[in-house]
Amino acid sequence: MPYPDNLLSQVTKPARYTGGEWNSAVKDWAATPIRIALSYPDVYEIGMSNIALPVLYDLLNRQPDILAERVFAPWVDMATAMSAAVIPLLSLESQHPLKDFDIIGFSLGYELTYTNVLNMLHLAQVPVLATERNDAHPVIIAGGSGALNPEPMADFIDLFVVGDGEEVLLELLDCFRDRKERGKNELLRRAAAIPSIYVPSLYRVTYDADGLFRSITPTAPEASPRIPRRMVTSLPPSITCPVVPFIEVVHDRGAIEIQRGCSRGCRFCQAGFTYRPVRERPKEEVVRAAGELVANCGYDEVSLVSLSTCDYTGIDQLVTELAHHYPNLALSLPSLRIDNSSVKLMGSLPARSRTGLTFAPEAGSDRLRQTINKNVPEDILLETVTTAFAQGWHALKLYFMVGLPTETFDDVEGIVQLVEKVRAAGRQASGKTPQLRISVATFIPKPHTSFQRVAQENEASLNAKHEILRAGLRRKGVRLSWSDPKLSLLEAVLSRGDRRLGKVIHHAWQLGSTFDAWDEHFNYENWRRAFTESGLEPDFYARRERPPDEPLPWSHIDTGISADFLKREHRQAMENTETPDCRHNP
Repeated sequence: MPYPDNLLSQVTKPARYTGGEWNSAVKDWAATPIRIALSYPDVYEIGMSNIALPVLYDLLNRQPDILAERVFAPWVDMATAMSAAVIPLLSLESQHPLKDFDIIGFSLGYELTYTNVLNMLHLAQVPVLATERNDAHPVIIAGGSGALNPEPMADFIDLFVVGDGEEVLLELLDCFRDRKERGKNELLRRAAAIPSIYVPSLYRVTYDADGLFRSITPTAPEASPRIPRRMVTSLPPSITCPVVPFIEVVHDRGAIEIQRGCSRGCRFCQAGFTYRPVRERPKEEVVRAAGELVANCGYDEVSLVSLSTCDYTGIDQLVTELAHHYPNLALSLPSLRIDNSSVKLMGSLPARSRTGLTFAPEAGSDRLRQTINKNVPEDILLETVTTAFAQGWHALKLYFMVGLPTETFDDVEGIVQLVEKVRAAGRQASGKTPQLRISVATFIPKPHTSFQRVAQENEASLNAKHEILRAGLRRKGVRLSWSDPKLSLLEAVLSRGDRRLGKVIHHAWQLGSTFDAWDEHFNYENWRRAFTESGLEPDFYARRERPPDEPLPWSHIDTGISADFLKREHRQAMENTETPDCRHNP
């Protein structure tokens, strides 16, 4: 039952909803007993660039009794047209309504997509609240980084998968093989006994009289007091026959995950803490995967994906070998380290691979970079960019943050001064004004990091810092972008919230909030009203320092990093003490 042509003719990019792409898997619906909709709560172009989706899609469709199909959040025009025509949300592969699937699985990679989850369930004609669903409805599961603090979405999700999905998903699906005989409640109890599965309905949450979170305790014998993060010990085979989109997507190229995890220890970085330890893919497997991607998909560009690509053992030999085997293949190397080895590595690539360089100093002073454990001295940064300009690059992108713990206005002024030094180095090396794109994010305190207890800076102070940057970076060739403080506030709230936020998310969605991550659709007034009418305050969650002994709403999620280590790292940050890379030091 595909979407009718007269509906698709009303919307932008109708190919987002038609399916039929090259390499998509269409299995016999009637002959496959377990049917899963892999749902990404953002538009097709973003979801199809997610590296986890093809891994799960391939894993599940390799099982003879499992069918996995994709679905993405319909853009606003499509959602409006579907609602007007009373047409339910359909999967891409077979165009079946999502409400006919056994499982709808969401990837929660970004807190500002949470209202999209609710909207997709509503468009699928599935009750949004878990308490309103029964045995006739699909089981709603979720994973991704959002599962590291599942409490804000606990009202809507039946169970969360904590950690690497490919490690636990098939084990979980064993519970579904006799679901119809046992019923949903029994299924959830059995699932809760699996390490890394969190079933919110099997836990009781308590709060103190002053509103502080007190505890979360199991109410069923199958539910564990702590949920361990599951992880694969070695990376699964690279996906070399992924679905090829019909329209241009954000990352319109092949992708090979060359390693998972990062040991650098940047104190603000949730992924750096929660994806440990580092696991590398063997070079020969990467080289083989690149050839298969080209043969199976026709790509002429492949990205070597990692949190820190330059830390891959023998990355220079890998790049040389790929260039030798596939001389017409462009290589993309994200997440470069700030040193001359990165420039040398990029300089060794074929000319068509030499795109703009991106570095992330994060802070404007050596002191603050040491505080956040990204201890890249200014002289090393300037030496690196000078080498890049001398070797022919004329465009750089630099990432910074404002609102970092212990940051002063002098540190922000340091960003201005550092950019000016980079600009001067470019002019001296090439005789031309370099093109610099400066992206400034607001620091978000994230769960399971060294800074999980610190307060986010208030809007007035952030605006003052943005004004310093706007005034100081009015220079030829410099383009500045920054985050909306209200958007950053909401992200911090949803990152560190407890289960009471479910009613805020639900109310904001009822007021019309979707696609909150998109500037043109973010409506802070909806959220302000939702908080007020729910009797909660955003500042309580985002802009309040949490004492070392205060229980945290996500403390039952065990990422493998101890609370004592995180507290010690916070003390080290306040003392301006570096913690070295744990792959090479104690």
